[in-house]
Amino acid sequence: MTAATAPAPDRFRLCRSWLFVEGASEAAIAEAAACPADLLIHELEDFTPPERRPEARTLAPAAYDRWRAAGKRVAVRVNPLDGDGMADLAAVMRGRPDIVALPKVSGPDDVIRLAEAVAALEAAHGIAPGTTALLPNIESARALRLTFEIATASPRVAGCVLASEDLAADLGAERGPDATELDHARGRFLVDCVAAGVIAVDCPYTWHDPAGAEADTCRARRLGYVAKSLVDPAHAAVINAVLTPSPHEVARAERVVAAFEAARARGEARVMLDGIEVELPRYGNAKRLLARAAALASAGGSRHSPVP
Repeated sequence: MTAATAPAPDRFRLCRSWLFVEGASEAAIAEAAACPADLLIHELEDFTPPERRPEARTLAPAAYDRWRAAGKRVAVRVNPLDGDGMADLAAVMRGRPDIVALPKVSGPDDVIRLAEAVAALEAAHGIAPGTTALLPNIESARALRLTFEIATASPRVAGCVLASEDLAADLGAERGPDATELDHARGRFLVDCVAAGVIAVDCPYTWHDPAGAEADTCRARRLGYVAKSLVDPAHAAVINAVLTPSPHEVARAERVVAAFEAARARGEARVMLDGIEVELPRYGNAKRLLARAAALASAGGSRHSPVP
């Protein structure tokens, strides 16, 4: 199975940082190519005023070529399909984005409609059928309750993004740097994405504070996230570092694996290591950490290879 034919989520498993880039800003597009973010999202919705969307559409093909040349995965967020979304799609599909993100998704029907539109444009532009993945945005209480259904509405869905600002506004929540007001939403969203087999892309940290971004990413990783969106390029390196297993973590995982396998070889069901009972689930987590660390190391500056 090639990367192009692998299931949509598997093609992007190594993308840790998903950066939204102003759609009509040539300067932002150029700067993004040099940013360490793994995946760049050409943002035609909130970051592009309506009057500048035609300009952003014109910039798309050259921007995507530039980003690919820099080793990035390329995505675009179009507008809702009942608004400027169809016009966005018709223009940006000429640039062959890897992923099309859709904001304001309210249910599975929105994903199905997007999938149909993308399929028609793949055919029109000679793009291999099924190669363009989808990224629904979860931005409301209604959508949050339907995350599993949204994520499984099409095999094209690679993952879903939790949109913090719109969701908080819909909930009437008061935003704060510690994001405790979104604890339930982040947990529930992750559960549904994991159950659906797609990537859960955590919400962005929207304060210009690298230390805060690091703490927020550590919290997300503790929950189980391996991918995070961002709106500030300065946060990309911090996010990548937190979401990459460290040498210490790799060494620890290797000790867990070795101790558990030695115990099993002795006919024992579990083993005590540093005061912790190592059972099958903890062993499995250690194996997954080692596999991800090896895949990231193998991919190097590019994140195009699926996790084994």
